[in-house]
Amino acid sequence: MLSHATTTDWLIPYADGMLASDERRRIDAHIAGCASCAAELGAVRELNLLLVSLPAAPPVAFAPFWLKLQAVLPQRRTLHLPNFFASYRRAGFALAMATVALLAAAGTALAAPSAMPDNPLYPVKQLEENLRLNFAPAPARLSVQMDLANERLREAQVMAANHKPQLAANSLRLFQVIVNDSAAGLKESTDPRTAQKDLQRLRVGLDAVERENASNDDDASDIRVLVVSSIDEIDRIENPEAGPPAPTLVIGTQATPTPAAEPKPKPVKPTPAPEPSDDDHRRG
Repeated sequence: MLSHATTTDWLIPYADGMLASDERRRIDAHIAGCASCAAELGAVRELNLLLVSLPAAPPVAFAPFWLKLQAVLPQRRTLHLPNFFASYRRAGFALAMATVALLAAAGTALAAPSAMPDNPLYPVKQLEENLRLNFAPAPARLSVQMDLANERLREAQVMAANHKPQLAANSLRLFQVIVNDSAAGLKESTDPRTAQKDLQRLRVGLDAVERENASNDDDASDIRVLVVSSIDEIDRIENPEAGPPAPTLVIGTQATPTPAAEPKPKPVKPTPAPEPSDDDHRRG
């Protein structure tokens, strides 16, 4: 008859039908007289049923899948397992439970990229984006920044359409942070044509956000101000030589120009008195 330890190690392949008939008979004989192994076999079969009931995961490329999975792994550290698994520490059970957790985490990660700011999965989306940006090689960093900037504009447009102006404004502020961080890369790009296309695409996205905002009754002023300031920043990136606009005269902060002196009048020469004639002498 098999020992208790050997039977425990063989329970998972036994439940999966991977053992030969003589090995199965030996395990059957042990389980018939061992309540502990019988209970453990029941737990293995319940776990198998749980794994079979999970929906099939869609095919994805490994690199994006791993990045998305990494984004949610820290949140799964406090995963509580059912009570009937608490007392088991075998390697087979550890692997099976990790598989369940990874599949659940993968489902969350795959759903996160489409989350909007009002979705509970939005923090997972932000974590995934931060990982993507941090692990991007230097030549690809600008492209990633432009993707994230356009995603912020898409979020702002959707939030404005859903009458959530505060969330739309938050997305626009995040957009401005990305644009400021990428300004140097856009100005010094080795492919000016691509940089110009990227900036034009950002302009189109900003225009779409403002149109959506203006079409709603709430027509939030914060969104309008952020759109205008973002367009100004794009203008400065496209035309760095233009410099800041000329300062306007503000009363109290600039010296009043000295008025031009009025021309002095020319002195008038006195008209000389006429000399007396002979008639004047005779009359005198």
